[in-house]
Amino acid sequence: MEHRYINVAVVQAAPILFDKQSAMDKIASMTRDAAEQGAHLVVFPEVFLPGYPRGLSFGARVGSRTADGRKDWERYWASSIDIPGAETQLMGELAKECGVYLVVGVVERDQEYSTGTLFNSMVYFGPDGALLGKHRKLVPTGSERLLWGQGDGSTLTVIDSPFGRIGGLICWENYMPLARTAMYAQGVTIYIAPTADARDTWQSTIRHIACEGRCYVISCNQFATKASYPADLAYYEDIEQDADILSKGGSAIVGPLGEYVAGPLYNQEDILFATLDLSAITQSRFDFDAVGHYSRPDVFQLVVNDRKQEIVRFTRS
Repeated sequence: MEHRYINVAVVQAAPILFDKQSAMDKIASMTRDAAEQGAHLVVFPEVFLPGYPRGLSFGARVGSRTADGRKDWERYWASSIDIPGAETQLMGELAKECGVYLVVGVVERDQEYSTGTLFNSMVYFGPDGALLGKHRKLVPTGSERLLWGQGDGSTLTVIDSPFGRIGGLICWENYMPLARTAMYAQGVTIYIAPTADARDTWQSTIRHIACEGRCYVISCNQFATKASYPADLAYYEDIEQDADILSKGGSAIVGPLGEYVAGPLYNQEDILFATLDLSAITQSRFDFDAVGHYSRPDVFQLVVNDRKQEIVRFTRS
């Protein structure tokens, strides 16, 4: 049975960078706070676990890497998680305890082919504690490519819920019109868009997606300060002269006609709350449906390869 209303909580916060336990503690405490205030869905920012290393170079320049930079990266790798693994087990138990759908941005270690590749991922948990799915960022942006590998079409995840279909893309993936179309074609009604972009142009992006997809857009960013960075990093000097606030946030919830429902929230750690009327999605599609009556399949078609890409295939006789 589908419900007409959903209470959504968007967490704008940051853990101590590279500190897995700090992130897990915040996920637990802020999810419980949100649940106590009636949330059905709780969303955390991009790579909240173990944090977004804004401003750090990891000692990398075109044509060279340093020994100290490799040590900083190893520290980042050590604070990342396996999916499934101990941390996803704990987050699932938390979702079940609180009776919520829980969406968390994480850094994921590759378990299948290598121990040396990380992914920028988003994990989904159900109120029964089940790990419902994950999405790996398709294209890390700029210097992020030094840290994270590329996802594939097998994790363009949309999950069913009594509140409609929940799915989304991470940060600048949302600038990829074909990736957005793949999400719309899966019937997404609650579109999750965690980000590390605090600029005004990001607000234009999420409002456009809401209008284009005729869906609710849940955008979640970190509020991060220099105090959340360990001072003993080899390349702490990269951010030493920066302003104290490294990410001012800008988390927001946008309705299916592009209007703000909550936020944007800036310059503080907090939780945004909103009650969403899901009937507004059907009403909004009266005059525009990007993959329905406003599409032209006789002119335009999108082919999505949703198969998992295998690096090595072993065949045995």
